[in-house]
Amino acid sequence: MLPLLTHQQTLEPIYLAYLDALALTEFAGDIDKRYSARLAQATDNSVYQFLPQAVIYPKSQADVQIALRLAATDEFNKVTFSARGGGTGTNGQSLTHGLILDVSRYMNRVLEINAEEGWARVEAGVVKDALNDALRPHGFFFSPDLSTSNRATVGGMINTDASGAGSLVYGKTSDHVLELSSVLIDGSVLDTRPVDAGQLHTPAQLTDNAMGQRLLTEISRVCREQRELVKTRFPRLNRFLTGYDLEHVWNDELSRFDLSRILTGSEGTLAVITEAKLNLTPLPTRRAMVNIKYDSFESALRHAPALVAARATVVETVDSKVLNLAREDIVWHSVKDLIQEVPGKVIEGLNMVEFAGDDEEVQQKLASLEAVLATQIANGECGVLGYQSTQDKPSIEKIYGMRKKAVGLLGATKGRRKPIAFAEDTAVPPEKLADFIMEFRALLDGHQLQYGMFGHVDAGVLHVRPALDMCDVEDEALLKTISDQVAALTLKYGGLMWGEHGKGVRGEYGPAVFGDELYGVLQHIKGLFDPDNRLNPGKLVAPKDSGPLRYNVDSAKRGSFDRQIPVQVRDAFPDVMNCNGNGLCFNYSTYSPMCPSFKVTGDRIHSPKGRSSLMREWLRLLEAEGVDVNELARAKPFGWLQRVQNSLNAKRDYDYSHEVMESLQGCLACKACSSQCPVKVDVPKFRAQFFNIYYQRYLRPAKDYLVAGIEDGLPLMAKAPRLVNLAAQNRFSQWLLEKTLGYVDAPALSVPTLKQRLDGHACRGYDLGALQRLSPEERRRHVLLVQDPFNSFYDAGLVLRFIQLIEKLGFKPVLLPFKPNGKPAHIKGFLDKFAKMAKTSADFLNQLHALEMPMVGIDPALVLCYRDEYKEILGQARGNFEVQLVNEWLLPLLDTLPAPASTTEGTRPEFTFFSHCTESTARPNTGNEWQRIFNHYGADLKTVNLGCCGMSGTYGHETQNVQRSRELFAMSWQPTLAQTAAERVLVSGYSCRSQVKRFAGLQPQHPLEALLTLV
Repeated sequence: MLPLLTHQQTLEPIYLAYLDALALTEFAGDIDKRYSARLAQATDNSVYQFLPQAVIYPKSQADVQIALRLAATDEFNKVTFSARGGGTGTNGQSLTHGLILDVSRYMNRVLEINAEEGWARVEAGVVKDALNDALRPHGFFFSPDLSTSNRATVGGMINTDASGAGSLVYGKTSDHVLELSSVLIDGSVLDTRPVDAGQLHTPAQLTDNAMGQRLLTEISRVCREQRELVKTRFPRLNRFLTGYDLEHVWNDELSRFDLSRILTGSEGTLAVITEAKLNLTPLPTRRAMVNIKYDSFESALRHAPALVAARATVVETVDSKVLNLAREDIVWHSVKDLIQEVPGKVIEGLNMVEFAGDDEEVQQKLASLEAVLATQIANGECGVLGYQSTQDKPSIEKIYGMRKKAVGLLGATKGRRKPIAFAEDTAVPPEKLADFIMEFRALLDGHQLQYGMFGHVDAGVLHVRPALDMCDVEDEALLKTISDQVAALTLKYGGLMWGEHGKGVRGEYGPAVFGDELYGVLQHIKGLFDPDNRLNPGKLVAPKDSGPLRYNVDSAKRGSFDRQIPVQVRDAFPDVMNCNGNGLCFNYSTYSPMCPSFKVTGDRIHSPKGRSSLMREWLRLLEAEGVDVNELARAKPFGWLQRVQNSLNAKRDYDYSHEVMESLQGCLACKACSSQCPVKVDVPKFRAQFFNIYYQRYLRPAKDYLVAGIEDGLPLMAKAPRLVNLAAQNRFSQWLLEKTLGYVDAPALSVPTLKQRLDGHACRGYDLGALQRLSPEERRRHVLLVQDPFNSFYDAGLVLRFIQLIEKLGFKPVLLPFKPNGKPAHIKGFLDKFAKMAKTSADFLNQLHALEMPMVGIDPALVLCYRDEYKEILGQARGNFEVQLVNEWLLPLLDTLPAPASTTEGTRPEFTFFSHCTESTARPNTGNEWQRIFNHYGADLKTVNLGCCGMSGTYGHETQNVQRSRELFAMSWQPTLAQTAAERVLVSGYSCRSQVKRFAGLQPQHPLEALLTLV
């Protein structure tokens, strides 16, 4: 039986007292001490796991001041902090055992844009892509690029001095920082900007901050005195990161000093950066991209210098492993036409070359490169197999989207060993890169490791992710061995191990790079800002005489916790274990379908990454109690009385399972994660597994039984629909339903019913024997309509119109008997019930599959359930039956279906397609398919990118979710609908149409209904 689960990770007394004291101040932000919230912030995109004491979400710079000022008192001067933004670090940059200061939830505003002078002022928590959304109408963008730009914050970029594609032209983040506003360890604010050398003689005129005056005086002095040694010792690299930039605080003439350059790249070890004034880059008027295909990765690398010499803005390289993983991912549909195969050849490497600038300049560079490539292909030179060019901006963005997803895609590698980040951002002089890579590959091959490679070859930066199993003690030890070897190898080639992503826990390699004297200067600077080592302690350097760094490459890793979970349990919960922390589920855009629950709450426990983290700990705690979760899944529940007692005591008795439940109950089960996540983490799958076990100990809500049993009850209710509607749709019944079951806005049954609408219609004469006796030719003219509970019983008119469409197209429809799909039962975790429903339906549909007649369903969520959840629960017993969506059935038939007479320009009907989020993520080409179908029938169909509508099956009907459901609808659906004529709106999902009717007051059509008017 499921036991009460407790953990030993209680808050240290000093932190508990500090948080209680903070709550009594004027601090306006959030203080989160929940174990679940701490776990969600215990990892980033690295292999490390440090559990923080709590998470603080300040709402303003004043909140940060209050927090640090309180911690500066004698009572709390042992409390430590680490600022955090998107949590995308690859080496534990923001992880801590102290307090997390998360600025991403509230401090995420663009404060000011000055287009005339080309700058913007922002808060540290604004996401990079969100900033560019705000800048685009003004003709500018913030040009330092990075693969995590849809969730990485500007504060994080400043703290790691981030850069990415195009850095040779656009530079690093530090090249665009004009001013910073930071909170020092004593709670005071320090504003930094470039100042003339003469002004340093009177620091009181530069700032009234006493600590800031000392910092300006001492750091300007020491950096000036050490300048020659700095220039001699520091590698000459485009991507150089010291942690503290001792070189560029002074300009070349030593006439200007900028303390901000010390803060950029400091990884939160010196101050908490809260605001920045940033230099902006004008948007290029023309962009062009050339995708060059090679016979080997080495050929791609050795060709790169020539491409840089061609004055390219960007040169990005990926190897065949990354390309092959992309081919297996949802992202490939968007780029496959832009990176076509070369007949008779195998593409083993790819260079993506972009030119950006004014039109004439770009066209000249593009023509010149294409001429050179054509000659090289003809002569068999440089390993070039072929190339493709595009000047279409959306296409270029799609290619970059594929490249940006490469980091996460490597986590989808099959097997226990997964490519991981730890030595993944090496930088060497570009002219030495190819030789360096060959030796790097030999190093990894010597350890018999698989790996993926991609990077910014124009800057000499390579991302290499060796595949290791962090649950294997020997592989964990190998990680340290390889780290040491790579650190030495980069020094040999005049480079750095941390060329782009910051140091994080790799500070131990600092002395070898900087030498004792300069390393001592770094320690001195740390001591000036943070003498007691309380800001992100253990990273980069520690103050002098404070002992060794607290963290290093051997610090606690997630694998040390995961290996406590038995292998057979890990195999039973692969989605839980495979999450690699890449954080794509934190995508900021409300027009992205990825994880609506995180978007609407801003709480990381309500994200796939957070939920995976919580579930891993749940599995670990179960094992610590000696409970086999696989046996538990098959166990019978406690008796009813015991479950009542357990539920009544739930608030009194702590049970970690409640924290997991809180997280998973917020999931909409939209399944966007199962396709949008690079490693395909399927939260609804393990959510159902958890519900199934959790409710062995606790009572289920009555509404769960209502939802799970809806498919059983609908055929009975449809026998007296008017009576049922009368009983359920009056105000008293609706009030009672809300108060007793927590269920609102239940739809009315269709009147007349589907059966009544089709009374006497030939399609109702289902007879398996008769169908079996049909000739093959006759069978090809029949279409079997698979019913779903929502359209058949709540929108019967739509089913009728589909039957009419089938007939109008010259086919004979056959309405199959209603068989419960089981999706509602699965969502609520009734796995035994779902398995029985699935088996019954699968057996029935497999009989029909043998007839080789098309089977078509209307609702995307239900049709896709046959493909996904059925395969998961039934395995081989699912059989090979296929139920198509309407567009999937129609598309191959277009060549055989007569098109109407051509219409004159301007008279073609126009429609806008709103896709169901499950459909748009699992089948991203759906909109394009409908466009081709409508175009065939003389109409224009526009598709729109949207997030979740907020209904998601029954989620939006549950009282506890109504407010979030409304907020989600308002994020992307409501503004898009407001810009679209009601008669043009086409919505494929039943739940989406219900939501539109509920909150927008209009009843949209399904695409097939509009199509019926065109045929």
